[in-house]
Amino acid sequence: MSRRSGHLQKISENPPGQMGKVTKQNRKKIQPLSKLQCEKNQTVLEGVAKPYVLIKTSGKGVGGDCDAVLASTNSLVQPSPLPHLGSPEGVWVKMVCREQNYRCSKSFLLKHPTIQPRMRSILLDWLMEVSEAYSLHRQTFYLAQDYFDRFMLTQNNIEKGMLQLIGITCLFIASKMEEPCPPKLSQMAYVTAGTYYEDEILQMELIILKALKWNLCPETAVSWLKLYFQMASMTTDSDLLESQFPQEAYIQMTRLLDLCILNINSLDFEYRVLAASVLGHFIQQETAEKISGLLKDSIQLCGNWMAPSVEWAGWCGRAALRNFAKIKREDRHNIQTHMDYMAILEDVRGEQPVPHSSQQHRENLHTRTEAQEEEEVNKEDTG
Repeated sequence: MSRRSGHLQKISENPPGQMGKVTKQNRKKIQPLSKLQCEKNQTVLEGVAKPYVLIKTSGKGVGGDCDAVLASTNSLVQPSPLPHLGSPEGVWVKMVCREQNYRCSKSFLLKHPTIQPRMRSILLDWLMEVSEAYSLHRQTFYLAQDYFDRFMLTQNNIEKGMLQLIGITCLFIASKMEEPCPPKLSQMAYVTAGTYYEDEILQMELIILKALKWNLCPETAVSWLKLYFQMASMTTDSDLLESQFPQEAYIQMTRLLDLCILNINSLDFEYRVLAASVLGHFIQQETAEKISGLLKDSIQLCGNWMAPSVEWAGWCGRAALRNFAKIKREDRHNIQTHMDYMAILEDVRGEQPVPHSSQQHRENLHTRTEAQEEEEVNKEDTG
C-alpha cells in the first residue's frame, strides 16, 4: 500500500487536486458550521417529536428475528421520523433491524495480533484513493468498509500482508453491488501494482462472501447521513426520491464522516448514531434528534468523541465540488473523494490544537525538564 498517488494518477481521467500535508501554517479556518442553512425543514418535522418508545415487531430481519433486536439503549427510537410513505413504520423498523444485524466491532483486533489500528486506517485511506481514481460512489466505499470490518470479525490470525488483498476484494464486491459500470477485475488487480493477481482476488472474493453469508446490503453510515440530510432539507411539497439538499453542504459533512470512519473507535457507535452526530455539527441539535429518532444522550456521546475531528476538519477549509469525467453534475457530490486524511488523523489521535499561550507553556516546561536532567547528570559526574 506504499505505492499510492503516482500510480493511481495514471489511471484517473481526473486526478485528484494536489493536497499538501495539513499543517498549522497552511491550514485555513472555514466559516462556522452552524451557518449552513437547513431551517426550511421545520414544517416537515412538525408532529415528529413524539415520546420515545421501543419498537417491537415480529418481522424478520437479516440474521434473525427483529424481536428484542432493538433492546439496546441506542435503539430506543421514536415512531418513524420518515415522511409519509406507503408504510413508514415498516420501512423504519426494517432499516433499524438491518443496522442491528449487520454489526461491526473493533474487537476484531483481538483476533489478529499482528494488525494494528493504524493499518486499518491506511487501508481505508488507500481505498478512498482508489475510489476517487475510478470515480466510484461514496456508498461503494462505505460498503467496502463495512464488508472489511465484518469479515475481519469472522476470521482469526490474519497477517498484515493480506490486508491489501482483502481491502481491494471488498471494494470489488461493493462495486458490483452499487456501481452501474463497475471496474473490471483487471483494473482492481492493476491498482495493487502487481502485488496481487486476478485469480487471487477471485479466490478472496469467494472467501469473503461465504464469511459474510452473502449479507451484502447494510445501511452504511453515508446512507444514513444522506437520508437524514434529505429529511432535514425537505419542504412540504418534496419527497425522498430527488435530492433536496445543497451539494456543497453535503460534501462538508461527508468529509467529516470520512475522517471519523478511518478511526477504528468509530466502530464503537452504530452507523446511524455516527451519521446523526455528524449532522448535529451542521444543523440544530434538536433537528438532528427529530429526524434520526435517536435519544439526545446517544448523539451527544458520539458528538463529544467526534469533537477533535470536527475542529481539524474545520481548519482544513471548505471542500470544493470536483468534476469527474462521465459523471453528471447532479451526481458529482456522490462520488467518493480523497484528501490527506492520514495527516489529519494523526493530529486528532495526538493532542488537540491548543492556544499559543498554552503551547508556549508546554515548551517552557519541556525546556526546564531537560535542564533539570542535565543538571542531575552533572552532579552525578562530579560526585
